[in-house]
Amino acid sequence: MHRSQFNTREKSIYRVTWIGSIVNILLLVLKFIAGIIGHSSALVADAVHSLSDFITDIIVIVFVKISGKPEDDDHKYGHGKYETLATALIGIALFAVGIGLLINGATKVSEVINGAVLPAPSLIALAIAAISILAKEILYRYTVHVGRNLNSQAVIANAWHHRSDAFSSIGTLVGIGGAIILGEKWRILDPIAAIAVSTFIIKVAIDLIKPCVDELLERSLPAETEKKILDIIVSFSEISSPHHLRTRRIGNHIAIEVHLRMDGQTTLENAHAIATAVEKRLKEEFGPDTHIGIHMEPIKHTVQK
Repeated sequence: MHRSQFNTREKSIYRVTWIGSIVNILLLVLKFIAGIIGHSSALVADAVHSLSDFITDIIVIVFVKISGKPEDDDHKYGHGKYETLATALIGIALFAVGIGLLINGATKVSEVINGAVLPAPSLIALAIAAISILAKEILYRYTVHVGRNLNSQAVIANAWHHRSDAFSSIGTLVGIGGAIILGEKWRILDPIAAIAVSTFIIKVAIDLIKPCVDELLERSLPAETEKKILDIIVSFSEISSPHHLRTRRIGNHIAIEVHLRMDGQTTLENAHAIATAVEKRLKEEFGPDTHIGIHMEPIKHTVQK
């Protein structure tokens, strides 16, 4: 990736992340104040979720800056995996928040079953929960659009964190609304909704963490991707028997290493030209920053007796 292209990408990531940070700070303050004044423990817990959103925004800003650095003596393959690490950290934060909400909701349900009476929330808590849902859904749609355009898994992961906050607020809204409209007996709706939302958050977190773990453990690319790589290679008539194919992800890019065979009488200049053509075709398919390593071998001829 050219430096100018990276600068544009970096600026776009910073812009969407800073916008998210500002929204998260505003919602964080509003939820804490409304939760305390409005006697809603669910809204206070929702505020903690917004706090985790803000923290992950900072993680994205810091790690994207690092991941865009060019290769150096200590990182011959570049710094792409720093963005992968950022995505994993966001997933871990989401998982922790989901577990926390699950435990908190289960504890409150247990308290109600044992005879405790939850405090009645007020309309201000209901209003802030509704505002949070709208704001975070808009923020999710904007962030995921930018993330997909930039092919940034960290930004997409952060978008899902925004949406998880929106779903968390839906649970809060249902609980608060049910408690206000249906009366004291139905205040248990609040923690029940929190439990349902927390399971969704935990699933999203696992979905984010798994591919990061696969990449950090050098898992190969999917079989269909490797087949596409081989199909491109064998489309060159001068090449036969591609073997020892190794693939992996490096952040938002991929690495391909493969052994190829061609006529042993081919000149070194011609062999180099063919290998360069293969590299060019693979980069056209998988991106200009694809790392490609090609080892050329002569075709093995069977000796006739």
